[in-house]
Amino acid sequence: MKRLHILMLRSFRGPFVINFVLVLSFQIMLFLWKYVDDLMGKGLEWNVLGELFMYAAATFVPLSFPLAILLSSMMTLGALGENSELIPMRSAGLGLFRIIYPLVLVVVVLTGISFWFSNNVIPVANLKFYSLLWDVTQKKPALNLQPGVFYNGITGVSIRVREKHDDGRLVDVLIHDHRDQFQGNRTVIRAASGTMRNSSDGRYLLLDLENGAMYDERSALGDTRPRKNSKANYPLLRGRFAHDQLRLDLSGLDFKRVDEELYKDQYKMLTIGQLAASIDTMEYNYERLQLVQQNFLRNASWALADSAAQSGTAPGKDRRPVPGRLDGKGQEGHYDRAMDLARSQINFIERGMAERHQAQELLARYGIEWHRKLMLAATCIIFFFIGAPLGAIVRKGGLGLPVVIAVLFFLLYHVISYSTEQMVKGLDIAPWPGMWISTLAVFPIGLFLTYKAATDSPLLDRDAYHRAWEKLLRKRSTSTTM
Repeated sequence: MKRLHILMLRSFRGPFVINFVLVLSFQIMLFLWKYVDDLMGKGLEWNVLGELFMYAAATFVPLSFPLAILLSSMMTLGALGENSELIPMRSAGLGLFRIIYPLVLVVVVLTGISFWFSNNVIPVANLKFYSLLWDVTQKKPALNLQPGVFYNGITGVSIRVREKHDDGRLVDVLIHDHRDQFQGNRTVIRAASGTMRNSSDGRYLLLDLENGAMYDERSALGDTRPRKNSKANYPLLRGRFAHDQLRLDLSGLDFKRVDEELYKDQYKMLTIGQLAASIDTMEYNYERLQLVQQNFLRNASWALADSAAQSGTAPGKDRRPVPGRLDGKGQEGHYDRAMDLARSQINFIERGMAERHQAQELLARYGIEWHRKLMLAATCIIFFFIGAPLGAIVRKGGLGLPVVIAVLFFLLYHVISYSTEQMVKGLDIAPWPGMWISTLAVFPIGLFLTYKAATDSPLLDRDAYHRAWEKLLRKRSTSTTM
């Protein structure tokens, strides 16, 4: 029996590792495809990109476990069936559960690893990933002058060159300098040629310009403040130079890391215990919000609250003014006040509904993350009991038919999961059972396939369906003859 267990474990190990790496690589490719525009052309160092991909890969691990288990279990049992190794096992009196017993233990361990990863590693990886992704997306493109195109990456300066050579020589340089406050594009520098180089510390860009002119239009000499009179005449300063050096600050192009403390309290950065505590606090605050709004509406609904309070009217008494006891001017004043009060109440109700909706949406997102950690772990076991029986029934190994069937099941699960998650975010259904609908939908399929495989049912045997069809035709012809 130990040899059989070792055989099953060895047969499962290879396909699982390969499928897990393939699925994880596919997830990283989708991430790269999504953010390729934000990553390209910014001169990022390889260690920054490697760190970003490492954190992204860590966040995709729990998503890759179910599909890898589904594929590997189907390929393992399918290969054993295709090589006629399942038949001797079943002939020796071993049931399906006895054969896959070591694989069940492995999948249970993988399920525990998936939950531990989701609960302990994913919050830290998400914190690192989203903070670094924000830094990368906010970084300005690297200095790359294109001929005939204005470059605005340097703060306060726009540069255009007609030609750019590989050795740094520039031809026909046009610079709009608006580094001074309120100055706009009033300072223009144009040179016939120039060279571009970085300073020794890399913080500045040095432009050595040759044979150029400078045009500076100001509201007053040395005064860059705007004037109220737009028709005022401005002095124009002009000058020519044979050689000039322009020093531009490149600190705006530096890669800066944001403080991770700004992200640590978001729902994707919390463990399941922290999520539960946050949900309890948010539910308590939501109940208090409802109570405060109700009390405000109840107290503000009485138009004569101040006068009634002064008169000592007891609560529960009829405090409404009797229009018949007031003169025309008094009735008009009370009606105007009632209309103003009604408008104020309507505005308060609209704001209150918006606050409640926002609180419910945030509460739903916390609930989604809480259930997601458990759901992905449970999906590993369910997908195993879909893949293993289906492989025993199909009896095909390799990357052919098993991959097609597994992808179809996973697409069905993913479509249902994504749709129900959007419904939970839209407050159409609660996190429970919304986040578990996809899992509950494929659970009966796993039970059905496991039962069919355990009873050696010819579920996908074409000859069995052909024999059943011929038997039905024979019965029909016999009944017709009689």
